[in-house]
Amino acid sequence: MAYLPTFLLVLSFVVSLRYLDAAHCSGSPPTGTPNLNGIDEGAPTFVRSVSNGKLYEVGSGEDAFKIVHVWGTPYQMGYAQGSLVKNETQQMVAAVWKYMEDQIAVPINNTIHFRNWFLYDVANLGLDLALDLEHLLTKRFTNPAFFDELRGMAEAAGVDEKKLMRIHLLGELTKGSCSMLGAWGQSLEAANSLLQLRALDWAVDGPFKDFPQVTVYHPVNSTYGIPFANFGWTAWIGSITGMNSQRMAISEIGVSFPDETFGKESRVGVPFTQLLRDILQYDTSLNQSMNRITNSRRTCDLILGVGDAKIPAFRSVEYSASAADFFDDTNMRPEASWHPRISDVVYHGMDWDCPAFNEVLAKQILVNYGSLTAETVIRDVVPIVQTGNVQVAVYDLTQNIAYLANARASYETGPTYAYERTYIKLDMGKLFSERPPTQ
Repeated sequence: MAYLPTFLLVLSFVVSLRYLDAAHCSGSPPTGTPNLNGIDEGAPTFVRSVSNGKLYEVGSGEDAFKIVHVWGTPYQMGYAQGSLVKNETQQMVAAVWKYMEDQIAVPINNTIHFRNWFLYDVANLGLDLALDLEHLLTKRFTNPAFFDELRGMAEAAGVDEKKLMRIHLLGELTKGSCSMLGAWGQSLEAANSLLQLRALDWAVDGPFKDFPQVTVYHPVNSTYGIPFANFGWTAWIGSITGMNSQRMAISEIGVSFPDETFGKESRVGVPFTQLLRDILQYDTSLNQSMNRITNSRRTCDLILGVGDAKIPAFRSVEYSASAADFFDDTNMRPEASWHPRISDVVYHGMDWDCPAFNEVLAKQILVNYGSLTAETVIRDVVPIVQTGNVQVAVYDLTQNIAYLANARASYETGPTYAYERTYIKLDMGKLFSERPPTQ
């Protein structure tokens, strides 16, 4: 990029800080309306295959998205994805890079709130070097297979490998607001079941909404993990939403308003998008995931969620460099009148200290208590709270089913936000059982 003069970057940084300081998690979300759209239950349609990969499309009209299946070693899986969606990979990388440049150059309008220390680095070093510095601080804590997959994708798609690596640090450098819940037992309509929500509230004006994709991984052997699905975007191999073949799923919330229990953040450790991916790729039980989180070198302030239908159980996690506290329905925090404990439910609305959204989320859970299903969460919980502007995933982990909605792309019409749009039903058992292409 043609870098702005240093003094302009510093000025942009100061303006950005003022913008961030003005933000607060207060007020009440506007009254939402139920999502009365029917759920699209159509089967995926085959498009084409390459060595170690298959491409499908699922959904109809403007709510359709790609499903990419990849098999083999990390390098082979990356190469297969890069081959199947070559043009989209090139477009995605270019669009994300430009978006990052624009967000730094014009901070008064930015919707991705970069962390303060990263903006200092950009002011002193420029965007490329600031991202390379962050890579150096996290590389030794990152699974080497991650870089093998990126290399394969870059070679197949003809994109710059360094740029592809750099944009994967974006999640670590920004703050987003999201929501989650895990529900079981008496809260659900079906006994002995587990239901989980992951609602992503992020940069709806960014390029991500133009490239929705589910990537289903079929590792060649146990060294590289178990089958899992990454719900995200073309060329994005970190995980913030997804399920694995062991009927486990992840949720995540960025924390902009922590309390003193979080302690300090750190720049040195495993990027959380890689940690969440490792949970999906390697862990077969909730206990394994809890041990992974506890024993990892952690970085930024987050709330994580992991569900395991085999128990069934769900835990949320107060996650930071100095804390890894796990919550069920009996010890859920923060403790506040606006965040009441609900039997057989764990939930968090938009942030840690965020009274208004948590109150609405709790109310909608209680209104539907005892009859919660994936359909009621889609119809009566998420759209009323108005969470999940970019992406919403509702996991029926017991039935091995996921329901996914994405924000309106820049070239589409209809409702803007994912929680307003049509959900696509995904039979995860069938996706994980997909046979590799004939060689």
